[in-house]
Amino acid sequence: MRLTIDHRTTYRFTAPQGRVVQLLRVTPRNTHDQTVAEWNIAIDCDARLRDHRDGFGNITTMLYAEGPLSGIEITVSGEVVTSSSSGVLQGTFEPLPPTLYLRSTPATNAEAALAAFGRDTADGKTPLSALHALNAALHERFALDAGRPEPGLTVTAAFARETATARDLAQMFVAAARAAGFPARYVTGYCDMLSGGRPTPHGWADAWVEGLGWVGFDPSLGLSPEERHVRVAVALDAAGCAPVAGSRLGEGRECLDVEVQVVAQD
Repeated sequence: MRLTIDHRTTYRFTAPQGRVVQLLRVTPRNTHDQTVAEWNIAIDCDARLRDHRDGFGNITTMLYAEGPLSGIEITVSGEVVTSSSSGVLQGTFEPLPPTLYLRSTPATNAEAALAAFGRDTADGKTPLSALHALNAALHERFALDAGRPEPGLTVTAAFARETATARDLAQMFVAAARAAGFPARYVTGYCDMLSGGRPTPHGWADAWVEGLGWVGFDPSLGLSPEERHVRVAVALDAAGCAPVAGSRLGEGRECLDVEVQVVAQD
């Protein structure tokens, strides 16, 4: 399947900024099951871009723009060709051992209720069956909130609610899987099944299954990610692979607007 992606991030400042520095994690990698046919990053002002690779193996781009700046727009667009893999990752660059992904973070620290939920769901099942059961259980438990995720919301706070964003569902899966003894990580990317001018890129999770490798799980859909998903970056939690993060030099407030369009070309 060929997926066309248009991802725009716009910052507007109430006072001119002297300098803006951004770390972008918006470029997908080629794997056995996804091929980047075309990919572009455009900035609406004079800026320097430098490509790197972070410790998780993600492609990153540093953006440096000198002021005065009243705003900045980052446009990411391209086409990615995907194929079905039943959720099993193949041909990915993995610089870190799976056991690293047993480590929790402040955002993904599963307290008693969520940890028990993960262990009880996995109890008595084979590893792969346990993870699929956890994916389905989270999907059934929460109504999907299609809005922008609440900054800083922990998995414990999210688990106490009746609705959850795709980010929070994925982080709850990661936390519950780790509590049950499975290495798990957050994945950011794109998915056309949840597009239509969404205010954020998509998020799901990977979990490690001995003898099989990394397997993807998308609790917002209750499915494993397939050819309608484009993976971009992985980390211990959502903040670790946020598409855009950085700093600015100047007074005033900033207003952020994000729009993502993903269209499947059959």
